[in-house]
Amino acid sequence: MTTETAQIATRAGTAPLQVLRPANRDCGTTQTPGMQREAGVSLETTGAEQLWMGHVTVAPGVESGVHHHGACESGIYIISGQARFRSGPDLSEQADAGPGDFIFVPAWALHQEINLSQTEPVVAIVCRTVTDDELVYNEAAAR
Repeated sequence: MTTETAQIATRAGTAPLQVLRPANRDCGTTQTPGMQREAGVSLETTGAEQLWMGHVTVAPGVESGVHHHGACESGIYIISGQARFRSGPDLSEQADAGPGDFIFVPAWALHQEINLSQTEPVVAIVCRTVTDDELVYNEAAAR
C-alpha cells in the first residue's frame, strides 16, 4: 500500500460497503399519490449521512403535485418511460425526458413530474443531497 492509498483509507474510515437488495428497500419514505418511492440508500437503510437515493415508479398518466425538495439538489436518471418535467415559479418551463436521460433539479426548485403515457409507468433512479426524502407541496403554484 502506498502512502497516498493509506491516507485515503484512513480518511475514509472503517464503515463497510453495503449492498442493498430490492427486498431491503424502504417503502416508508415520503410518498406522492401515483408515485412509489423506495429508498435504497438513506439514513434508515444504510446509515448514510449526506445522501438519499431511491427507485421511483410513476404510474401511467400521473401528474404529481407541484413541489420542491427543500435545500437539497436532486438528480434523476430515467430507466424507462417518457416523462415531462414542468418547473419555474409559474411552471412555464418544461422538458421531456426518456430512457438514458439525466435530469438535474436545483435546491428549492418548484417542479412537477408528468408521465406522458396512459399505459406505461416511468421508472427512475433519484439521488438527493439529503438523508431523507423531504417533500414540500406548493398548490398555489399549480393554479
